[in-house]
Amino acid sequence: MQPTLLILAAGMASRYGSMKQTQGFGPSGETIMDYSIYDAIKAGFGKVVFIIRKDFAEGFKNTFEPKLKGKIATEYVYQEMDSFVADAAIAASRQKPWGTGHAILCAKDAVKEPFAVINADDFYGTDGFSKAAKFLEEGCTEKNYAIIGYQLAKTLSEHGTVSREFVK
Repeated sequence: MQPTLLILAAGMASRYGSMKQTQGFGPSGETIMDYSIYDAIKAGFGKVVFIIRKDFAEGFKNTFEPKLKGKIATEYVYQEMDSFVADAAIAASRQKPWGTGHAILCAKDAVKEPFAVINADDFYGTDGFSKAAKFLEEGCTEKNYAIIGYQLAKTLSEHGTVSREFVK
């Protein structure tokens, strides 16, 4: 059974100012996800599940379906603030989805096979996907999980720092 790639893409990109998940920057307009999906297919992943918000669906499908048709199975699940919270009161001031654990829970009906989770706006490289696929195919069990870590010093840009401050 081929593993699935679960892509967390429901973020609002509030620091960035637009939908960076679908913004192209490569020589032919590729997104960061395009590179990740390419590496995942090459490593043996058989399906990609995008976790998005419903209001992102049309843009995501228009961007990715033509590129991925016939290359890998795709599915979309929606992370909304009221998903899996029953009757809990949600503060009116809350504007963002609940986070990673909540996003993965939203995908529980779409993923039945071993899976890897990535962020839509992070670059992982071919080696990470190869190692993840190998583990998911050979070492993953109900009691055996893994995480691929990266040395911080090897993830920082030589061209300056990254700011995480909010701009209003």
